[in-house]
Amino acid sequence: MAPVLFRLENAWHPTEGGQNGRFTFTLVNLSDAAISGFKVAYTSLTRVIDKAACSNAVFVNRNANFHQFAPPQGFVLEPGASWQFTVAGLHRPAVHRTDGAKSAYLTLADGSHMAVAVADLMLEGQHSEPAPALLPEGRVTEPFAMLPWPAEAILVAGDGFPVALYPAEGASLAELRTVENALRLFCRLFSVGHAPLALATVHEGRALRFEEKASLGASAYQVTFSTNDISIAYGDIAGLQYGLTILVQMLHGARIKPDLFRFPVSGSISDAPRYGWRGCHLDVSRQFYPTHDVKRLIDILAWFRMNIFHWHLSDDEAWRLEIKAYPELTTLGVLRGPDEPLLPQLGNGAEPVGGFYSQDEVKDIVAHAMALHVEVIPEIDIPGHSTATLVALPDLIDGQEAPDSYRSVQGYPNNALNPAIEYTYEVLGKVFDEMVDLFPSVLIHIGGDEVASNTWMASPLAKKLMEDEGIEGTFGLQSYFMKRIQQMLAERGKNLAGWDEVSHGGGVDPEGTLLMAWQKPEVGLELAKQGYDVVMTPGQAYYLDMVQATQWQEPGASWAGTVPPHHTYTYEAVAEFPAELAARMRGVQACIWSEHFLNRDYFNHLVFPRLPAIAEAAWTPKERKDWLRFAAIVPLSPRY
Repeated sequence: MAPVLFRLENAWHPTEGGQNGRFTFTLVNLSDAAISGFKVAYTSLTRVIDKAACSNAVFVNRNANFHQFAPPQGFVLEPGASWQFTVAGLHRPAVHRTDGAKSAYLTLADGSHMAVAVADLMLEGQHSEPAPALLPEGRVTEPFAMLPWPAEAILVAGDGFPVALYPAEGASLAELRTVENALRLFCRLFSVGHAPLALATVHEGRALRFEEKASLGASAYQVTFSTNDISIAYGDIAGLQYGLTILVQMLHGARIKPDLFRFPVSGSISDAPRYGWRGCHLDVSRQFYPTHDVKRLIDILAWFRMNIFHWHLSDDEAWRLEIKAYPELTTLGVLRGPDEPLLPQLGNGAEPVGGFYSQDEVKDIVAHAMALHVEVIPEIDIPGHSTATLVALPDLIDGQEAPDSYRSVQGYPNNALNPAIEYTYEVLGKVFDEMVDLFPSVLIHIGGDEVASNTWMASPLAKKLMEDEGIEGTFGLQSYFMKRIQQMLAERGKNLAGWDEVSHGGGVDPEGTLLMAWQKPEVGLELAKQGYDVVMTPGQAYYLDMVQATQWQEPGASWAGTVPPHHTYTYEAVAEFPAELAARMRGVQACIWSEHFLNRDYFNHLVFPRLPAIAEAAWTPKERKDWLRFAAIVPLSPRY
């Protein structure tokens, strides 16, 4: 690996440079050569909105989270020397160490680019508080490692545990395949763990006897323990998988933590999920996750008896789904770099980055998920969050519209598909045609979030459409667009899912529509009152990119506040729904937005233990939840 010859130190001072403070950047030259005529670029979620508010530097460019500055004319940075400049005019104060530069690079006078190392944002003028412990020690009153905890369990702990569990004679092919699936799942998640299941008789093992009992209902199971064998009754194959998984969890816990956990010698479990929708979302646009990483996350969901994988496949930063009708989407629409169609964002530097999922890879992921009873819900985010789409397909732009007539909340100029351009619907129709063949789910998620309030107001084509159709404002246009999209999906046998803003401006037909309440918890109740089915995923509890503590040194985002694991675990999504609307609340979902997930360690720190906390909230009845028990069991969880 070639050494990085430049470092950009960054610090934030809370009381200088305006109400949102100021950054101090220090570029250190560790190379053997002097440089001049250069520019430095960095990416940061704390954006500059006042171009003139910098000292000892010249503002060059900003696009969303991309910023570029140059030193004063004639400046030379000698080997071993540094250049320091300050930047104020920020759109918000920095709150945590991840609010500074996430990546940087130099553009030299000859147009070439060089990598620049960056690290945490330092805090000037105030105490930089370390992050606290996020979990208590935990307490076990029932010594069984089950997560989520079942609806009912009356168990007697044994003195030892079986070496492995194996099907008794007479098991059906479907039952044997489910045992094999559960075994493979464990071996993928715990590659050095002792195999908890086998398909042949095991010395010092215990036999499993199966009974299909449709009267239990979907996803339900019952387990009965005795000295010689274990019986599992199940309502469907998903229920059998869940019953096997909880047995594997208990056996694994008893084996690796015998001081805390045991395996039952007698008793029973009677279990079924609290909610039908037990979901997890993954944003693969900001950062790309290779196929094997996506499949591992799906494995983790299955381990926690979650059943929905919401795959966020497009956003401003990239379009990740191969569409054969428009190959430009995954050539031009995924490449970020200094000289690429899209500028670097959120962790990208001098080296170009790309990445997308071929249709064969998508089919592989969907099949992997289906085998684990996880449904894949694809999302392409429209009409907003479409910068990558518009870069790839510029014919979707109204050429008469000023190129920077509005900006999204993330700072992207003119980033929404135009409802007045008929070609928009032709493109989306062909996209949907290919998605229908890839994804068996009856739902296609079309985003619909964060369309800026003045979007399309400078487009002559949009103004004419508004006059012709009697449409008022941005959200009236958005509703017009969404209704057409809903009809296009219906023609293809699909229903529309979206974020809560799909309801704006008149919304769409609620029949068959599923909306996700993310902005704040009370939005979910309002959507249910309008007739929509709702999944609760409020940022204040279920967004796993949010910081888990207030201290400066804790990483993550903070726009939705601080979300400690205890709050995520104890939050009751259905609390505000009256009885007559409770059926509209389909379930809950974790959301993994990837702005802060620059490496696997950040992912694990922010996602765990909150993902299993949401899994237990989705499965376990409120009266059976126990925070201290959860804190004792969750360290056994697989990591990403």
